[in-house]
Amino acid sequence: MLEIIVAELDNLKAKDILVLDVKGKSPITDHLIICTGNSSRHVASLGENLMTHCKQKQIENFGAEGFNTSDWIVVDFGQVMVHIMQEEARTLYQLEKLWA
Repeated sequence: MLEIIVAELDNLKAKDILVLDVKGKSPITDHLIICTGNSSRHVASLGENLMTHCKQKQIENFGAEGFNTSDWIVVDFGQVMVHIMQEEARTLYQLEKLWA
């Protein structure tokens, strides 16, 4: 699942894709994927297309949040949590430092 999600994000032109192993640090997921989109439209497109692609591969998502503003979208695949952010949000919240 992790490889499929990363490959699709790369295919969709997500920038700065980072995979963090948070087993033992997070009670809700094993891996976080953080990536950046160029604009709110790109962030929304990444989220929508990722969910569609994963559904075609029989990878179920358990929810998604953030499509109303599209500056930070989170898609929950259970073992993998995907954070798709605009550059400003990624710089402000610095999830890499929080989970590293």
